[in-house]
Amino acid sequence: MTSPKTLLRHVHPHGAPPKGRILMVASSPSVSDQTGWPIGFWAAELTHPMLVFQEAGYAIDLVSTEGGDLVMDGYSNPTDPSGYSAHDVISLGFLQKPEFNALLRNTRKLSEVSHGDYAAIFLVGGQGPMYTFKGNADLQRLFVSFHEAGKPAAAVCHSTTVLLEAPTRDGELLVKGKTWTGFADAEEDFADQAVGQKIQPYRIETEARKIPGTTFSVAAPFASHAIRDGNLVTGQQQNSGAAAAELVVELLAGQGA
Repeated sequence: MTSPKTLLRHVHPHGAPPKGRILMVASSPSVSDQTGWPIGFWAAELTHPMLVFQEAGYAIDLVSTEGGDLVMDGYSNPTDPSGYSAHDVISLGFLQKPEFNALLRNTRKLSEVSHGDYAAIFLVGGQGPMYTFKGNADLQRLFVSFHEAGKPAAAVCHSTTVLLEAPTRDGELLVKGKTWTGFADAEEDFADQAVGQKIQPYRIETEARKIPGTTFSVAAPFASHAIRDGNLVTGQQQNSGAAAAELVVELLAGQGA
């Protein structure tokens, strides 16, 4: 009998055969050095793009930095007592599905997969990536391998930290000559003020603006903002995940995938 996890990964919700498979990469659980909070992935940055991909006819595989069970950032959980993400009915709906919850358990490690098996890659943001994606050579190689194969390579919010360091085969940063986005300094200010302390160990926009020959673009805080430059797709924050996923779908359609 097909397991619920296999069903979610390989069958389109409407029953049609999937057009292809998209690899989504999330952070394994970690702990913030700044706050002491348990951290992981941001729910909406997984569920909102996943819905776009599924509705477009793609199957999803979810892997993580270290493999194993995943946890979402507390503030991103629509059932969290803080009420911070209580409006997120898409994530709330996914959490009612046993097969979605099964997808979060016992994930494969990202080093166990290859770009040859997938149509595109999508990096899920959250607080965890600021630690687990930073300096992660395996993730850099995997992401760049999709980009250099001409496949859509997408990252949103804090997952774009990988682009601060990811080199191509010629040794240049992947973002050289590119326009891209990620979590903005103004948004970090808002988050810090909301909880009354500094949350992140560094800021993506601040670091990106130190890189010569690249353009880091931000929109108004928490506005939907996604950019496509070639086959690189980036989204500014949690409200940009669906828009970034739609750009990936458009790229795949243009490639006949």
